[in-house]
Amino acid sequence: MSLISLMALLPLTMMTLSDDPAPSKVDWSTAQQEAINFLIDAQENVTATEEGTEISTGEWPYEGVYRERGQIPPGYRVGGTAIVMRSILETQSEQLSKLKKSPPLIPALERGLRFLLKESVQAPRMGVGFNGRYDVRDWGHIEALETLLRMQQLDRVPTDLETPVKNLVTTLIKTLEENEIKGGGWNYSRSRRGASPASPFMTGPAVLALFRARELGYDIDTGIIERALDTIENARLESGAVQYSTNPERATGEGFEALEGACARMAVSELALSLGGRSSLDRVRFSVKSFFDHWKWLERRRAQTGTHNPPFYIAPYYFFYGHLHVARAIELLPKEEQEKARQQLLKLLWQVRDPEGTWNDRVFPRSACYGTAMTLLALNSPATPLPAEFKPAKIKKPLPKPKEENEKVENGKAGKSEPVSL
Repeated sequence: MSLISLMALLPLTMMTLSDDPAPSKVDWSTAQQEAINFLIDAQENVTATEEGTEISTGEWPYEGVYRERGQIPPGYRVGGTAIVMRSILETQSEQLSKLKKSPPLIPALERGLRFLLKESVQAPRMGVGFNGRYDVRDWGHIEALETLLRMQQLDRVPTDLETPVKNLVTTLIKTLEENEIKGGGWNYSRSRRGASPASPFMTGPAVLALFRARELGYDIDTGIIERALDTIENARLESGAVQYSTNPERATGEGFEALEGACARMAVSELALSLGGRSSLDRVRFSVKSFFDHWKWLERRRAQTGTHNPPFYIAPYYFFYGHLHVARAIELLPKEEQEKARQQLLKLLWQVRDPEGTWNDRVFPRSACYGTAMTLLALNSPATPLPAEFKPAKIKKPLPKPKEENEKVENGKAGKSEPVSL
């Protein structure tokens, strides 16, 4: 039996939590409503002109240290808005499912939808292409795609916008296909010279969104999916960790590539691989367990300055990202394991709730929208269906072996392109 198989058999709850009582369902219900109220109030409204007519749009831009000419890049504006919209939709979906007919979108969501329709593929900065070394446009494309697909699944697209939304979904898919890195996958950090590796951090969610699009009947180039899965699979190390950027020839298992450094991206990687027919229950379970075992290292970087700081080079923005995708991966565990893991996750999220009733893993007040939305998405993951499984069309090659100890590169920065300071 492999090391991962042995480790996966161990209990998921191996970390010390606070002695505070676990929040009740009433506590969480109240917290969610407060979070929704905060997000609606925090929307930044913009009046735009379209074909000579003024329209009201609204956004929730993600804020990080990365700027384009001193401004928040459009990829962050689109991605942040899409995530907040999806969090509100998923939080409301259970209540709305009890109604015979869904009511109209609340004004904040309709303004957000009109923002996505206007900005998501606006050339040149959100169209096909990549600018310089850092470009987060495809992060925005991925999040917008997932949100629009969920709106369609939930029947929440206004009748007069059904055709524009369908057209935008098709364009987003084609844009992601055009922006694929040579060799497969996506990355917001690329070299100016030569080939660039894919980022599992970004490629995993992209694959999941494309799975959902395929499930809804959109035409997807399966070669794009196969190559993306290849890049994630090749980034997986013998330890179960996943590289920051796919480069198995320079694997070290240290720093970025230690379990501590990889624990927030392992679950999304195994989730994508599992739905693509390339993972196993043991690997998914181990990714969830690793997140809980090494959570303290994520917590040490939450809402701190800097990005990839030693010893494990964990950036603060991995914090709520990791919680959301662990919540999604938990849905693949056996029923008898799901509740225990879910309760542990909920207790951790409650511990890091700010006094204002929000969640934030950055030093920027505006990014409380992102952190709060990711928390709501994690909370509502049990009611959010995972995309349908992708049936692979070819036999997969065996995993490459990591380098021997004496072949490791110096330090723990393990064969990667320089990460962007998000």
